[in-house]
Amino acid sequence: MIDMDTIFAHATAAGKAGVSIIRVSGPDALKSCESMGAVLGEHDRRLVNLITTDGSLIDQAFSISFGPRRSFTGEQVVELQTHGSPAVVSAVLNRLGALGLRPAEPGEFTRRAMDNGVLDLAQVEGLADLIDAETESQRRQAVRVFQGALGDLASGWRTSLVRAAALLEATIDFVDEDVPVDVYPEVRTLIHVVSKEVRHEAAGVKVRERVRDGFEVALVGPPNSGKSTLLNRLAGREAAITSDIAGTTRDVIEVRMDLDGLPVTILDTAGLRESDDVLEGIGIARGKDRAAAADIRVHLMDNLSSDSVQSDFGLDIYTKSKADLVIPPARDGVSGETGYGMDRLLGQISSHLREQLAGAGVATRMRHQRALETAADALDTVTLGLTVVDMPVDLLSEDLRIAIRSLDSLIGRVDVENVLGEIFSSFCIGK
Repeated sequence: MIDMDTIFAHATAAGKAGVSIIRVSGPDALKSCESMGAVLGEHDRRLVNLITTDGSLIDQAFSISFGPRRSFTGEQVVELQTHGSPAVVSAVLNRLGALGLRPAEPGEFTRRAMDNGVLDLAQVEGLADLIDAETESQRRQAVRVFQGALGDLASGWRTSLVRAAALLEATIDFVDEDVPVDVYPEVRTLIHVVSKEVRHEAAGVKVRERVRDGFEVALVGPPNSGKSTLLNRLAGREAAITSDIAGTTRDVIEVRMDLDGLPVTILDTAGLRESDDVLEGIGIARGKDRAAAADIRVHLMDNLSSDSVQSDFGLDIYTKSKADLVIPPARDGVSGETGYGMDRLLGQISSHLREQLAGAGVATRMRHQRALETAADALDTVTLGLTVVDMPVDLLSEDLRIAIRSLDSLIGRVDVENVLGEIFSSFCIGK
């Protein structure tokens, strides 16, 4: 655990509340809180009277202390649960500052948790995503990372690669010792398994990133096909102007929603047609660009004949628009005016997105993808090198180290010294 000064901060949202929490972390946490009336043991809880320097009462608070290695930061921590009055919170914070403690910087408690080995870097990212989560899928994804799922994967891969590196380096430094003569078959197997899993994890980053940032679903079709009316029905409000005049929508209109636990932004795009109107032409071009980049495009069609189901974007979801104008309504149609077919359409969108999510892994950020791809590329180099006669083993070992360092960067740890420990423990060298 790193020796740091003692910090404090208001840990709950500002404003009036039933309860507010002030968090103190560092070596002087207990002593400082004791000076203001909160007398606690290392790992303790009790009701206390918080007092000013002259002994007058600030507030009655429930106080909890967490000992080192048993707290969020890994340091001695005290939490003061006061009444949620802005005046009370201000008085407690001023009192802690007068005792010589330092106000915490943004994210400093979490930084200390990482520096003290309580959380790894991926878990820190998972915690940030958990705090920002708005939908159930975002929460579940963030919890997996926060609980260490990515770190567990990285540790497993690291163990296999350290083993492979140890086998190779044993042939360099200890050729006269009691080591296997041909270690290459085991090295190939270890690298093949790790490389396959790492590539799979890297391939799933894009869709997992979408869970964090939100999927995009574009409504496309000709003018007056009911896109804006459908958007308004989905939004539950008049988000877009609707009229019988073709070309009413001239820019991309966005509505964010929670679709079956998934964060989704619905895009209303300008009607697709040839137009001499400069402004409408710009809107159509923007709509095409956004639609092309969207995860799903919902094509609102006048009819669903095989000739009409064509698109520059590829096959997505095609549905007959303005189903309310047909009696009886088309079974595969949708109406933003009456809501007919909405559940079916939303079910299709949700099913499509969940298919993308299936088996996507736990890595969620471009940083993760870059590290995984760097590691996989290095492993590919090693695999190729193992097929080359008289390839210097030290070059293969260096590529393995690159892969290990890349995987270590996922969780904020760069350490290859364990290779030597693996050699000694596996081959009893130096006996």
